[in-house]
Amino acid sequence: MPKLKTKSSVKKRFKTSSSGKLVVGSVGKRHGMSKRTNSFIRNSKGTRVLSKSASIIIESMMPYSK
Repeated sequence: MPKLKTKSSVKKRFKTSSSGKLVVGSVGKRHGMSKRTNSFIRNSKGTRVLSKSASIIIESMMPYSK
């Protein structure tokens, strides 16, 4: 059986936590922070845990992440 390929865009954007959940960085923080509200900037710090339905799709693109 040949090895399965991992989607390059997925391995750059997502990682697996120690409990096995997928973690992703917050979106919308690359540029244009002056037009964002302070509460948006504050609430979008750090990383987020992906929802179950979205993680099913992403896990199929990361075959060896478990």
